Amino acid sequence: MRWSNALINTLRETPKEAEAVSHKLMMRAGLIAKLGSGIYDFLPLGWKSVKKVMNIIREEMDAAGAQEVLLPILSPAELWKETGRWSLYGKEMMRLKDRNDAEYGLGPTHEEVITDLVRRQVTSYKQLPVNLYQIQIKFRDEIRPRFGIMRAREFMMKDAYSFDRNEEEAQKSYRKMFETYNKICRRIGFKFRPVEADSGAIGGSSSAEFMVLAETGEETIAYCEKCDYAANVEKASGKIAAIGGNAGEKLEKIHTPDIRTVEELAAFVKMKPEDTAKTIFYMADGVMTAAMMRGDREINEIKLKNVAGAADLRLATPEEIKAKTGAPVGFAGPINLKEKGIKLIIDNTVAAMGSMVCGGNEKDYHYVGVKRGRDFNEDMTADIIKLKKGDICAKCGGAINEQKGIEMGHVFYLGTKYSKAMKATFLDENQKAVEFVMGCYGIGVTRIVAAAIEQGNDENGIIWPMAIAPYEVYVAPVNNKYKEGLDFAFELYERLKAAGIDVIFDDRDISPGVKFKDADLIGFPVRVVVGEKHFKDNKVEFKLRKEKNLELVGRDEVFDRVVAAVRAEKSIS
Repeated sequence: MRWSNALINTLRETPKEAEAVSHKLMMRAGLIAKLGSGIYDFLPLGWKSVKKVMNIIREEMDAAGAQEVLLPILSPAELWKETGRWSLYGKEMMRLKDRNDAEYGLGPTHEEVITDLVRRQVTSYKQLPVNLYQIQIKFRDEIRPRFGIMRAREFMMKDAYSFDRNEEEAQKSYRKMFETYNKICRRIGFKFRPVEADSGAIGGSSSAEFMVLAETGEETIAYCEKCDYAANVEKASGKIAAIGGNAGEKLEKIHTPDIRTVEELAAFVKMKPEDTAKTIFYMADGVMTAAMMRGDREINEIKLKNVAGAADLRLATPEEIKAKTGAPVGFAGPINLKEKGIKLIIDNTVAAMGSMVCGGNEKDYHYVGVKRGRDFNEDMTADIIKLKKGDICAKCGGAINEQKGIEMGHVFYLGTKYSKAMKATFLDENQKAVEFVMGCYGIGVTRIVAAAIEQGNDENGIIWPMAIAPYEVYVAPVNNKYKEGLDFAFELYERLKAAGIDVIFDDRDISPGVKFKDADLIGFPVRVVVGEKHFKDNKVEFKLRKEKNLELVGRDEVFDRVVAAVRAEKSIS
């Protein structure tokens, strides 16, 4: 492509609404343009990268035996009501009515639609296994769209669904997709880590996320420094050191004026934060539920929601807490909660405490010397806190560490969750109706592009992995008026095109500084510059975007050098 024929509009200033690194650079590099809140146009450069991502995904999914389909974006409410998700999915699903007042949803995901398709198309065990996938637009009405295409209301996704005759075969399909995702990540060129994850609204008994490692990621990964254990903090569990819990034997109510934080409370009573316990109040499916943990730990609301078996979990309002406990936020504790009809779930850290400091159920008061069993009893004990750096791996005893990441893919083992709800069955060898055993596998296609930029960037712009760069090679003459250099640069461009290299020729008659700033901003992996000074010595400039320094390469060698650089990074021969 000649730059003069391309629609590429770079920006020198960062748009005010851009927050994340990828959002800023995609806007400045002319990859996307904002249409509305959480809605973006993909411009030619951005769409080229998206198409390269789709090609890699298609090749690996096809190689794994999956078959591509295309499902409707619009789906009838009746399908979602079969599984109960019409109400469960909540406001995140965009809904509409047709002229006959029939209800529809714009697909945020397609478990119901694909299950309906398969129950109509697959009738016998002889047709199994089946793995169907699509690459298509999804819609989710995000409360606060942000970070550009990282959390948009409309986005491109690859979703796949496997259908098997029994659990053993379904686990094979799950493992095959798990390895396929590893291959996709490696081909793209990501530094990544698969981690255990919560299944969320999709459901199922087990799942794993594929995390692109990036300091700017909004997800936290807990991993063991000794073994291969890794999990999203929403799911991570381990051994927590049993420390603290030394608040005395005698129950005593003390005046604690103007105390708001655990640290302030510990200092006031001359104890440590781990001698305190905090109680946080939630509404779980409309029932007030208190969650209690050691004072130095943080609640994991995903774990709490799962333990409580709640479809809906939210923090109780100050008014609800006062009405139910008689105490304001920060002063309600576990004593006498049962008498008030409040369910109490305590974390394992509280179960290990001898005695503790807790809320006194009265403004500006706390109890000291509170003992479990004597002063309060829980309804349930469970792991409901976030694992953090320094905790102990339950698998091997190693130290837990943390790093940031961006979710780009998620695989779920669903079992019969959807087939049972939708009465999706096939006939087995004995002509008996059996429910399909399912798996679900999603990849955020457009999100991959943003994740790649979050992982690869510097002060000058984007540093693309070769496999998904909009153009692999950038060729430019320093001065268009220097005909010999211009002719050589164009000849090199034509030779690279003929060799199957994705190359752009910067034929703009502008200053070299502007050209090179644009090239670095967009992030073309290989740059070749032909200038009069070096060309007279039979040399041209060769530079890899990820390297700081450039090289001078013989003009007879530069073609082979460029081809080798591209193919080496893409791992092709």
